[in-house]
Amino acid sequence: MNTISYPKVGQTKDLKVFVSFYLNNQRYRLYNGKRIGSLLEPNSFPEDQRIYQGNILATEIYKHISSGGLFVDNRKDKIVSGSLSDAEIIKKALNFKLQSDYTSKYKEELQYAYSLLVNNISGNVITKEDIIETLKHYKNRSSYNSLRKNLNSIFNQALELGLKENPIKEIKRKRAKANLNKPFEDIQGILNEIKSYNNNLHLCCIMTYGCFLRPHGELRELTWGDFTADLSYIKLSGSRNKSGRNRIVPVPSYVRELLNKGDNNLNIFTGTTKAPNPGYFKMLWRRFKEVSKLLEQDQTLYSFRHSGAIEIYKRTGSLSKLQKAMGHSSLAVSLTYLRGLEVSELEESDMPMV
Repeated sequence: MNTISYPKVGQTKDLKVFVSFYLNNQRYRLYNGKRIGSLLEPNSFPEDQRIYQGNILATEIYKHISSGGLFVDNRKDKIVSGSLSDAEIIKKALNFKLQSDYTSKYKEELQYAYSLLVNNISGNVITKEDIIETLKHYKNRSSYNSLRKNLNSIFNQALELGLKENPIKEIKRKRAKANLNKPFEDIQGILNEIKSYNNNLHLCCIMTYGCFLRPHGELRELTWGDFTADLSYIKLSGSRNKSGRNRIVPVPSYVRELLNKGDNNLNIFTGTTKAPNPGYFKMLWRRFKEVSKLLEQDQTLYSFRHSGAIEIYKRTGSLSKLQKAMGHSSLAVSLTYLRGLEVSELEESDMPMV
Protein backbone atom coordinates (compact mmCIF):
# COMPACT_ATOMS: atom_id res chain seq x y z
CA MET A 1 0.00 0.00 0.00
CA ASN A 2 1.44 3.36 -1.06
CA THR A 3 1.55 6.19 1.45
CA ILE A 4 1.41 9.67 -0.08
CA SER A 5 1.30 13.06 1.60
CA TYR A 6 -0.97 15.65 0.07
CA PRO A 7 1.18 17.58 -2.47
CA LYS A 8 2.23 21.15 -1.70
CA VAL A 9 2.81 23.89 -4.23
CA GLY A 10 6.08 25.80 -4.08
CA GLN A 11 7.92 28.36 -6.18
CA THR A 12 11.58 28.93 -6.99
CA LYS A 13 13.37 32.29 -6.93
CA ASP A 14 12.82 32.66 -10.65
CA LEU A 15 9.08 32.07 -10.09
CA LYS A 16 9.03 28.49 -11.43
CA VAL A 17 6.16 26.60 -9.80
CA PHE A 18 6.58 23.02 -8.59
CA VAL A 19 4.58 20.45 -6.66
CA SER A 20 6.33 18.50 -3.90
CA PHE A 21 5.08 15.46 -1.99
CA TYR A 22 6.25 12.40 -0.07
CA LEU A 23 5.55 8.94 -1.44
CA ASN A 24 6.55 6.03 0.79
CA ASN A 25 8.80 8.41 2.76
CA GLN A 26 10.61 9.55 -0.39
CA ARG A 27 10.33 13.22 -1.40
CA TYR A 28 9.48 14.08 -5.01
CA ARG A 29 9.23 17.39 -6.87
CA LEU A 30 7.36 17.75 -10.18
CA TYR A 31 7.22 20.78 -12.46
CA ASN A 32 4.61 19.31 -14.80
CA GLY A 33 2.22 16.39 -15.12
CA LYS A 34 4.13 14.24 -17.61
CA ARG A 35 5.02 11.56 -15.09
CA ILE A 36 1.38 10.92 -14.24
CA GLY A 37 0.18 11.14 -17.82
CA SER A 38 -1.16 14.70 -17.49
CA LEU A 39 -0.60 17.47 -20.05
CA LEU A 40 -0.71 20.18 -17.38
CA GLU A 41 2.36 22.48 -17.32
CA PRO A 42 1.85 25.28 -14.78
CA ASN A 43 4.99 27.14 -15.87
CA SER A 44 3.65 27.55 -19.39
CA PHE A 45 1.08 29.94 -17.94
CA PRO A 46 1.59 33.65 -17.10
CA GLU A 47 3.36 34.13 -13.76
CA ASP A 48 0.21 35.31 -11.96
CA GLN A 49 -1.62 32.05 -12.91
CA ARG A 50 1.09 29.55 -12.10
CA ILE A 51 0.24 29.00 -8.42
CA TYR A 52 -3.37 28.32 -9.35
CA GLN A 53 -2.33 25.79 -12.02
CA GLY A 54 0.10 24.28 -9.53
CA ASN A 55 -2.76 23.56 -7.14
CA ILE A 56 -4.69 21.86 -9.94
CA LEU A 57 -1.61 19.72 -10.67
CA ALA A 58 -1.29 18.88 -6.97
CA THR A 59 -4.86 17.55 -6.95
CA GLU A 60 -4.24 15.49 -10.09
CA ILE A 61 -1.06 13.98 -8.63
CA TYR A 62 -2.81 13.02 -5.38
CA LYS A 63 -5.78 11.43 -7.15
CA HIS A 64 -3.56 9.58 -9.60
CA ILE A 65 -1.26 7.99 -7.03
CA SER A 66 -3.97 7.39 -4.39
CA SER A 67 -5.99 5.41 -6.93
CA GLY A 68 -3.02 3.18 -7.78
CA GLY A 69 -1.83 5.04 -10.86
CA LEU A 70 1.63 4.45 -12.26
CA PHE A 71 4.49 6.55 -10.92
CA VAL A 72 8.17 5.91 -11.69
CA ASP A 73 11.14 7.15 -9.69
CA ASN A 74 13.26 8.47 -12.58
CA ARG A 75 16.39 8.70 -10.45
CA LYS A 76 16.26 4.96 -9.82
CA ASP A 77 14.20 4.14 -12.91
CA LYS A 78 11.96 2.11 -10.64
CA ILE A 79 8.19 1.86 -10.31
CA VAL A 80 7.09 3.12 -6.89
CA SER A 81 3.34 3.26 -7.51
CA GLY A 82 1.01 1.34 -9.77
CA SER A 83 2.18 -1.36 -12.10
CA LEU A 84 3.22 -2.09 -15.65
CA SER A 85 2.69 -5.31 -17.56
CA ASP A 86 5.72 -7.57 -17.79
CA ALA A 87 6.10 -6.62 -21.45
CA GLU A 88 6.19 -2.91 -20.56
CA ILE A 89 8.80 -3.48 -17.85
CA ILE A 90 10.92 -5.57 -20.22
CA LYS A 91 10.74 -2.76 -22.77
CA LYS A 92 11.94 -0.28 -20.14
CA ALA A 93 14.75 -2.66 -19.16
CA LEU A 94 15.87 -2.93 -22.77
CA ASN A 95 15.87 0.86 -23.17
CA PHE A 96 17.94 1.17 -20.00
CA LYS A 97 20.48 -1.27 -21.43
CA LEU A 98 20.58 0.55 -24.76
CA GLN A 99 21.37 3.81 -23.01
CA SER A 100 24.23 2.22 -21.07
CA ASP A 101 27.87 2.09 -22.08
CA TYR A 102 27.90 -1.19 -24.01
CA THR A 103 29.29 -2.02 -27.44
CA SER A 104 27.04 -1.47 -30.44
CA LYS A 105 27.27 -5.20 -31.25
CA TYR A 106 26.03 -6.18 -27.79
CA LYS A 107 23.18 -3.67 -28.02
CA GLU A 108 22.17 -5.18 -31.37
CA GLU A 109 22.15 -8.63 -29.78
CA LEU A 110 19.92 -7.38 -26.95
CA GLN A 111 17.52 -5.76 -29.40
CA TYR A 112 17.33 -8.95 -31.45
CA ALA A 113 16.71 -11.07 -28.34
CA TYR A 114 13.93 -8.67 -27.32
CA SER A 115 12.34 -8.80 -30.79
CA LEU A 116 12.21 -12.61 -30.62
CA LEU A 117 10.72 -12.51 -27.13
CA VAL A 118 7.86 -10.10 -27.86
CA ASN A 119 6.62 -12.40 -30.62
CA ASN A 120 6.09 -15.15 -28.04
CA ILE A 121 4.53 -13.26 -25.12
CA SER A 122 1.05 -14.70 -24.60
CA GLY A 123 -0.31 -12.51 -21.76
CA ASN A 124 0.40 -9.73 -19.27
CA VAL A 125 2.78 -11.98 -17.33
CA ILE A 126 5.79 -13.45 -19.13
CA THR A 127 6.03 -17.15 -18.33
CA LYS A 128 8.66 -19.86 -18.52
CA GLU A 129 6.75 -21.26 -21.49
CA ASP A 130 7.10 -17.93 -23.34
CA ILE A 131 10.87 -18.11 -22.86
CA ILE A 132 11.02 -21.73 -24.01
CA GLU A 133 9.15 -20.82 -27.20
CA THR A 134 11.55 -17.95 -27.80
CA LEU A 135 14.60 -20.16 -27.31
CA LYS A 136 13.24 -22.65 -29.85
CA HIS A 137 14.38 -20.16 -32.47
CA TYR A 138 17.81 -21.78 -32.19
CA LYS A 139 18.71 -25.47 -32.20
CA ASN A 140 22.45 -24.82 -32.21
CA ARG A 141 23.80 -25.02 -28.64
CA SER A 142 26.03 -21.97 -28.89
CA SER A 143 23.32 -19.75 -30.42
CA TYR A 144 20.74 -21.05 -27.94
CA ASN A 145 22.97 -20.23 -24.97
CA SER A 146 23.85 -16.82 -26.39
CA LEU A 147 20.17 -15.93 -26.78
CA ARG A 148 19.43 -17.20 -23.27
CA LYS A 149 22.28 -15.11 -21.87
CA ASN A 150 21.05 -11.92 -23.58
CA LEU A 151 17.46 -12.48 -22.46
CA ASN A 152 18.67 -13.12 -18.93
CA SER A 153 20.55 -9.83 -18.99
CA ILE A 154 17.37 -7.96 -19.91
CA PHE A 155 15.30 -9.79 -17.30
CA ASN A 156 17.82 -9.14 -14.53
CA GLN A 157 17.60 -5.44 -15.34
CA ALA A 158 13.80 -5.73 -15.33
CA LEU A 159 13.90 -7.16 -11.79
CA GLU A 160 15.43 -3.87 -10.65
CA LEU A 161 12.60 -2.00 -12.37
CA GLY A 162 9.81 -3.89 -10.64
CA LEU A 163 9.48 -7.24 -12.43
CA LYS A 164 8.43 -9.83 -9.84
CA GLU A 165 10.52 -12.77 -11.05
CA ASN A 166 12.88 -13.91 -13.77
CA PRO A 167 11.44 -16.99 -15.51
CA ILE A 168 14.76 -17.71 -17.25
CA LYS A 169 16.37 -18.89 -14.00
CA GLU A 170 14.34 -22.11 -14.33
CA ILE A 171 15.72 -22.80 -17.82
CA LYS A 172 19.19 -24.30 -17.96
CA ARG A 173 21.86 -23.65 -20.55
CA LYS A 174 22.43 -26.35 -23.13
CA ARG A 175 25.49 -28.36 -22.28
CA ALA A 176 27.91 -29.61 -24.89
CA LYS A 177 27.54 -33.29 -25.60
CA ALA A 178 30.59 -35.28 -24.67
CA ASN A 179 32.87 -35.57 -27.68
CA LEU A 180 33.82 -39.19 -28.20
CA ASN A 181 37.16 -38.42 -29.87
CA LYS A 182 36.87 -41.82 -31.55
CA PRO A 183 40.28 -43.53 -31.85
CA PHE A 184 41.79 -44.40 -35.24
CA GLU A 185 42.02 -48.00 -36.42
CA ASP A 186 44.50 -47.19 -39.22
CA ILE A 187 46.75 -44.55 -37.64
CA GLN A 188 49.38 -44.72 -40.41
CA GLY A 189 46.76 -44.31 -43.12
CA ILE A 190 45.23 -41.17 -41.62
CA LEU A 191 48.66 -39.67 -40.89
CA ASN A 192 49.71 -40.22 -44.52
CA GLU A 193 46.55 -38.52 -45.74
CA ILE A 194 47.16 -35.54 -43.44
CA LYS A 195 50.82 -35.29 -44.54
CA SER A 196 49.75 -34.89 -48.15
CA TYR A 197 47.36 -32.13 -47.05
CA ASN A 198 49.42 -29.90 -44.68
CA ASN A 199 52.83 -30.36 -43.05
CA ASN A 200 52.05 -28.37 -39.90
CA LEU A 201 48.83 -30.31 -39.31
CA HIS A 202 50.73 -33.54 -39.88
CA LEU A 203 53.41 -32.59 -37.34
CA CYS A 204 50.71 -31.58 -34.87
CA CYS A 205 48.85 -34.89 -35.25
CA ILE A 206 51.89 -37.18 -35.13
CA MET A 207 53.21 -35.41 -32.00
CA THR A 208 49.77 -35.52 -30.38
CA TYR A 209 49.82 -39.26 -31.03
CA GLY A 210 53.47 -40.04 -30.28
CA CYS A 211 54.26 -37.49 -27.56
CA PHE A 212 50.80 -37.19 -25.97
CA LEU A 213 50.90 -33.39 -26.09
CA ARG A 214 47.63 -31.47 -26.05
CA PRO A 215 47.35 -29.86 -29.50
CA HIS A 216 45.78 -26.48 -28.74
CA GLY A 217 48.03 -25.48 -25.84
CA GLU A 218 51.15 -27.50 -25.06
CA LEU A 219 51.91 -28.39 -28.67
CA ARG A 220 50.88 -25.14 -30.35
CA GLU A 221 53.17 -23.13 -28.05
CA LEU A 222 56.14 -25.51 -28.31
CA THR A 223 59.55 -23.94 -29.01
CA TRP A 224 62.88 -25.57 -29.88
CA GLY A 225 64.06 -24.60 -26.43
CA ASP A 226 61.59 -27.12 -24.98
CA PHE A 227 63.60 -29.97 -26.56
CA THR A 228 66.87 -31.46 -25.39
CA ALA A 229 69.83 -30.86 -27.69
CA ASP A 230 69.42 -34.24 -29.43
CA LEU A 231 65.62 -33.78 -29.75
CA SER A 232 65.04 -37.01 -27.79
CA TYR A 233 62.98 -35.39 -25.00
CA ILE A 234 60.56 -32.49 -24.49
CA LYS A 235 60.59 -30.72 -21.14
CA LEU A 236 57.49 -28.81 -20.06
CA SER A 237 57.14 -26.82 -16.84
CA GLY A 238 54.05 -27.22 -14.67
CA SER A 239 52.79 -23.80 -15.78
CA ARG A 240 52.59 -25.08 -19.35
CA ASN A 241 50.38 -28.12 -18.86
CA LYS A 242 46.99 -29.03 -17.49
CA SER A 243 48.16 -31.14 -14.54
CA GLY A 244 50.37 -28.35 -13.19
CA ARG A 245 53.32 -30.75 -12.93
CA ASN A 246 56.62 -30.68 -14.77
CA ARG A 247 56.69 -33.17 -17.65
CA ILE A 248 59.53 -34.86 -19.49
CA VAL A 249 58.21 -36.52 -22.65
CA PRO A 250 60.20 -38.94 -24.84
CA VAL A 251 60.19 -38.11 -28.56
CA PRO A 252 59.85 -41.24 -30.75
CA SER A 253 62.27 -41.70 -33.67
CA TYR A 254 59.45 -41.33 -36.23
CA VAL A 255 58.82 -37.83 -34.82
CA ARG A 256 62.50 -36.87 -34.50
CA GLU A 257 63.14 -37.55 -38.19
CA LEU A 258 60.61 -34.83 -39.04
CA LEU A 259 62.29 -32.18 -36.88
CA ASN A 260 64.93 -29.65 -37.88
CA LYS A 261 66.01 -27.84 -34.73
CA GLY A 262 66.04 -24.06 -34.82
CA ASP A 263 66.93 -21.34 -32.32
CA ASN A 264 65.61 -22.01 -28.83
CA ASN A 265 63.20 -19.06 -28.78
CA LEU A 266 61.49 -19.97 -32.07
CA ASN A 267 58.14 -21.74 -32.32
CA ILE A 268 58.42 -25.10 -34.09
CA PHE A 269 55.45 -24.36 -36.38
CA THR A 270 55.89 -20.70 -37.31
CA GLY A 271 59.68 -20.43 -37.19
CA THR A 272 59.21 -17.12 -35.34
CA THR A 273 58.97 -16.09 -31.70
CA LYS A 274 55.19 -16.01 -32.02
CA ALA A 275 53.04 -19.14 -31.70
CA PRO A 276 50.16 -19.85 -34.11
CA ASN A 277 46.88 -18.27 -33.00
CA PRO A 278 44.74 -20.36 -30.59
CA GLY A 279 42.35 -21.43 -33.34
CA TYR A 280 45.04 -22.38 -35.87
CA PHE A 281 44.86 -26.17 -35.61
CA LYS A 282 41.07 -26.13 -35.24
CA MET A 283 40.90 -24.26 -38.54
CA LEU A 284 43.31 -26.66 -40.30
CA TRP A 285 41.44 -29.69 -38.94
CA ARG A 286 38.06 -28.29 -40.01
CA ARG A 287 39.33 -27.76 -43.55
CA PHE A 288 40.97 -31.18 -43.65
CA LYS A 289 37.69 -32.83 -42.61
CA GLU A 290 36.04 -31.36 -45.69
CA VAL A 291 38.41 -33.21 -48.06
CA SER A 292 39.37 -36.33 -46.11
CA LYS A 293 38.28 -39.72 -47.39
CA LEU A 294 39.34 -41.60 -44.28
CA LEU A 295 37.97 -39.61 -41.33
CA GLU A 296 34.99 -41.08 -39.50
CA GLN A 297 32.34 -39.37 -37.41
CA ASP A 298 33.52 -38.27 -33.92
CA GLN A 299 37.19 -38.41 -34.87
CA THR A 300 39.00 -35.23 -33.81
CA LEU A 301 42.51 -33.96 -33.15
CA TYR A 302 42.24 -35.49 -29.68
CA SER A 303 41.59 -38.87 -31.30
CA PHE A 304 45.36 -39.05 -31.92
CA ARG A 305 46.10 -38.61 -28.21
CA HIS A 306 43.46 -41.18 -27.31
CA SER A 307 44.75 -43.63 -29.93
CA GLY A 308 48.23 -43.26 -28.46
CA ALA A 309 46.89 -43.85 -24.95
CA ILE A 310 45.20 -47.08 -26.01
CA GLU A 311 48.37 -48.26 -27.75
CA ILE A 312 50.67 -47.60 -24.78
CA TYR A 313 48.30 -49.28 -22.33
CA LYS A 314 47.86 -52.34 -24.53
CA ARG A 315 51.64 -52.70 -24.87
CA THR A 316 52.59 -52.04 -21.26
CA GLY A 317 49.46 -52.80 -19.23
CA SER A 318 50.70 -50.13 -16.83
CA LEU A 319 48.45 -47.38 -15.52
CA SER A 320 51.48 -45.70 -13.98
CA LYS A 321 53.26 -45.43 -17.33
CA LEU A 322 50.07 -44.20 -18.97
CA GLN A 323 49.71 -41.53 -16.27
CA LYS A 324 53.24 -40.27 -16.86
CA ALA A 325 52.92 -40.30 -20.64
CA MET A 326 49.60 -38.47 -20.65
CA GLY A 327 50.59 -35.97 -17.98
CA HIS A 328 47.64 -36.87 -15.76
CA SER A 329 47.62 -35.52 -12.22
CA SER A 330 46.79 -38.91 -10.66
CA LEU A 331 46.21 -42.61 -11.40
CA ALA A 332 42.51 -42.02 -10.80
CA VAL A 333 42.45 -39.59 -13.72
CA SER A 334 44.18 -42.14 -15.96
CA LEU A 335 41.74 -44.85 -14.87
CA THR A 336 38.76 -42.60 -15.63
CA TYR A 337 40.39 -41.73 -18.96
CA LEU A 338 40.63 -45.39 -19.97
CA ARG A 339 37.04 -46.03 -18.96
CA GLY A 340 35.99 -43.08 -21.09
CA LEU A 341 37.77 -44.70 -24.05
CA GLU A 342 35.97 -47.94 -23.24
CA VAL A 343 39.26 -49.81 -22.87
CA SER A 344 38.91 -52.97 -20.84
CA GLU A 345 41.23 -53.21 -17.86
CA LEU A 346 40.59 -56.96 -17.48
CA GLU A 347 40.93 -59.85 -19.87
CA GLU A 348 38.80 -63.01 -19.73
CA SER A 349 41.79 -64.89 -18.33
CA ASP A 350 41.86 -62.48 -15.36
CA MET A 351 38.36 -63.46 -14.25
CA PRO A 352 37.58 -65.98 -11.45
CA MET A 353 37.47 -69.63 -12.46
CA VAL A 354 34.85 -72.24 -11.41
